[in-house]
Amino acid sequence: MPNFDKTHDPRQNKVMLEQMAGSRLDLDKLIQESLLLGSCNNSIVPKPLGTPSVSISKKLTAERYEILEPTQLLLDHDDNVIPDWKKNLDKEYKQLDENTKKEINVVDCGAIGDGKTDCTLAFKKAIGNGRVKVLVPPGIYITKGIRLPSWTWLIGSGMGKTTIKLHQNATKGTRLITNANHWKGNHHLFVQGVSLDWNVERLGDVPKTSTRGNHSSCLTYANVTYGWVKDVEAINPGLHCFDISSTIYNYAGDGYRARGGSKYIWLDHLTGYGFGDDGITTHHSDYIYISNSHMCDPSGRAHQQGFSNSNGFEIDDGSRNVLLVNNSSARCFGGVEVKAHENSSAASNVTIIGHISINDNRSFNFRHIGHHKLNDSESRSAYHITAVNLVSIAPVFSDLYQDSTPRAMVISAYKNVVINHFTVIGDPEYDFRGNPVITVQYRARNVILNNVTIKNFKNRGASIKVFGGENRADSIKIQDCSPEDIVVGSGVQEIIIKTKGAN
Repeated sequence: MPNFDKTHDPRQNKVMLEQMAGSRLDLDKLIQESLLLGSCNNSIVPKPLGTPSVSISKKLTAERYEILEPTQLLLDHDDNVIPDWKKNLDKEYKQLDENTKKEINVVDCGAIGDGKTDCTLAFKKAIGNGRVKVLVPPGIYITKGIRLPSWTWLIGSGMGKTTIKLHQNATKGTRLITNANHWKGNHHLFVQGVSLDWNVERLGDVPKTSTRGNHSSCLTYANVTYGWVKDVEAINPGLHCFDISSTIYNYAGDGYRARGGSKYIWLDHLTGYGFGDDGITTHHSDYIYISNSHMCDPSGRAHQQGFSNSNGFEIDDGSRNVLLVNNSSARCFGGVEVKAHENSSAASNVTIIGHISINDNRSFNFRHIGHHKLNDSESRSAYHITAVNLVSIAPVFSDLYQDSTPRAMVISAYKNVVINHFTVIGDPEYDFRGNPVITVQYRARNVILNNVTIKNFKNRGASIKVFGGENRADSIKIQDCSPEDIVVGSGVQEIIIKTKGAN
């Protein structure tokens, strides 16, 4: 098995998924099958949101949360899965190209890529007011932060060739690259072909490497419309490698989301490691496409030691219509986590097409924190996850979150979830300590698990466990799964289990 370390090229994931799943899949057929499974299972319609009680100050930066019409999926000429709205993003790409004919080499503005010289002013001069392609040749460029106005390209010579690194005196809350105006917003930004070194070493042995909100990351798009990030490496950020965000994180409550979210963003061929919190994360943003990317080996230093919810890919608070395609993660807390905090709306309409998880504690973790248990309020917003062609390799216990038991998948609180074609391969030498491999629990509703294969585990519990009791999951359909040792707790209502040989 490959190590999937920071040198892994995620553009290989598409082929590797076929090898790990044991066959080449007809993705178009599989996607249509998944849509049919969902439509035939009497999807639960979200209830009216009502009016949550929140403070005036939080309402000023919030808007009502609504679940959007889902993104439609298409296949391009190379059989890559793309969102239907990408055609609009491609039109805006042409607009960006037409509006940025001016090219400036940052060296001509005084930058020196010697890893010593402060190039902050040189970048500022080269970028100006935008409408420019800023070229960054090979070298290591020191800066105290770069802010991009609308209509701007920042183009390096490639990952590992062009490195932009934070200055030794940059504050802990510095974003290495971000857009110029988080409040008014920016548009048409393209960052490509660079390594972004947050230079966490400058902080020394601090107990926490981040400050607050969407600060302390390698790249943050906050309130950006039409953005691209391609062929970029993120190194040891205090918080996130890449954060597609709103102006500020908002915690006005379930039923609200932040104003000023980003939308129509494509992240492609990104790698990241050593992150204090998450590799790629989205907050309160819509129409996000994340493809061919790899996140691994977080430091977890944005959290208290042993309690680090550091995920490779996190689709978080208030995000809507997010598509992830052929990504991979390794040795994170969660490989892919779709979630929300208790005092925020959950992510909705999230689709995952192809993902490889290696030694993550919880390969796929879907939850709305604080809306699980009998005395918790029921989630107003945790709806609609579809996942196709997933691979989980050897989930393990982790020092990141010491009390968290390993799982290939956990589904909590979400309604209308379809998992189709999921391959789980354990390490036959690793003691799984009697834990179940997949759990459906805590008020999950209307969940379909179709064509799940689990093998090579030592001392595991049930292959699939549906929790019962007061916090039970209901309306569950499990079919074509192997092996068939499925445990169902007491009181679970409307459960259908069809074995591979059943009609």
